[in-house]
Amino acid sequence: MLLADERKQIIDVCHRMVADDLVVGTAGNVSVRAGELLAITPSGVPYADLRPELISVVRFDDGARVDSPLAPASELELHQVALRATQSGAVVHTHSGAATAVACLEGIDEVPAVHYYAAMFGGAPRVAPYHRYGSSALASAVESALVGRNSALMGNHGAVVTGSDLTQAYDRALYLEWLCDLVLRVSSAGVPRVLPEEEIAGVVEQMKGYGQSAPPADAR
Repeated sequence: MLLADERKQIIDVCHRMVADDLVVGTAGNVSVRAGELLAITPSGVPYADLRPELISVVRFDDGARVDSPLAPASELELHQVALRATQSGAVVHTHSGAATAVACLEGIDEVPAVHYYAAMFGGAPRVAPYHRYGSSALASAVESALVGRNSALMGNHGAVVTGSDLTQAYDRALYLEWLCDLVLRVSSAGVPRVLPEEEIAGVVEQMKGYGQSAPPADAR
């Protein structure tokens, strides 16, 4: 089966999104790029019903179906644009509660940097203006919002998060939801104290050398 590993990864992430309350119903979608091909969730299929062979495989450049028994996600163009704009390998699009709530607030054009974790996204994630789902206008707005960032909110819609692979993209989706939940909590309690841009920029640089991998477990 074409892109069998990528298709399985997508299903695993879709099941995690449901368990972690990052989506509801058939909302959201997930994709992984593999060279000139893109594996992406099909449109409108409940996550519980997904099987590897139902994941769509299309050409990355023009979205033409290569091995796709069902129509690919309606946000296919959004995924293509996000991957190109960030030079990433995977996209996770969620409708998580806190991120979507922040994206519905009047006058918010970026997630307030109330915590230095805003640096995980290259800086405070921007909020792209609302456009109808599946539209080229939405994809274009998100492309602008992703300049210098790896994640963005979509006005009155949800969040789009990218990563070098699905593991990184999904981890960032969880951190983005946490940050947005923190923003809502702080805003309900008082006036948020927002960290200055230069501090977030400094943390962005510091984080480039942060993190390490656990050594293999002792096989003895």
